[in-house]
Amino acid sequence: MPLTLVGIDADDTLWHNEPVFRLTHRRFNELLGEFADEAELERHLAAVERRNISTYGYGAKGFTLSMIETALEVSDASVSPAVVKEILEAGREMMLHPHEPLPGVADALEVLAGRAPLVLITKGDLFHQESKLAASGLGRHFSGVEIVSEKNADTYRRAFARHGANPEAVLMAGNSVKSDILPVLETGGYAALIPYPLVWEHEAAEAPADHPRFRELASLAALPAWLDEIG
Repeated sequence: MPLTLVGIDADDTLWHNEPVFRLTHRRFNELLGEFADEAELERHLAAVERRNISTYGYGAKGFTLSMIETALEVSDASVSPAVVKEILEAGREMMLHPHEPLPGVADALEVLAGRAPLVLITKGDLFHQESKLAASGLGRHFSGVEIVSEKNADTYRRAFARHGANPEAVLMAGNSVKSDILPVLETGGYAALIPYPLVWEHEAAEAPADHPRFRELASLAALPAWLDEIG
């Protein structure tokens, strides 16, 4: 069955995202250093994030709220208003951080868009993800955009159906095994892992190396060649 749709992830596939979060983590740890060491702050913040994902979803806004909640908890609500203001400022800087395409991404999308319709499928805050796409200048390559609260098999099936595609005729490319690979393979589709040097701990998972519909590629530029193989 020939491919009729190609899905592309956004954060850390099209542009840098995790490094921005890492820098904010470091700033947060410095601000709260009087209350706990770095390892404890990271553990506590990760636990608060996990607890809040179902309420706030993914993205910089939810992360900012989780940082404030963590600051209140580790300080027994004694953290100063000045520190809370600094945390809010760090969150605002994350929202305003420029998102330029990763090297070679624009050229790769140009080629891919000539092979099959491209749909951007990403998790996160609607406003922020739309802003990042607009700032990147990559929007013209996509025939559709899906900004979802979670990436699981059912989410992908619904997204593919909205674009008139059978899951078995779809290929998804992204940097997260947990979100971009495993659920798409569950639908019967193809999945290409485009590794990124940094992986958020909530996205860590084992790659299905022997799956016939899975391929790990060095970059998005290598994806057209695999499309040719699939036919």
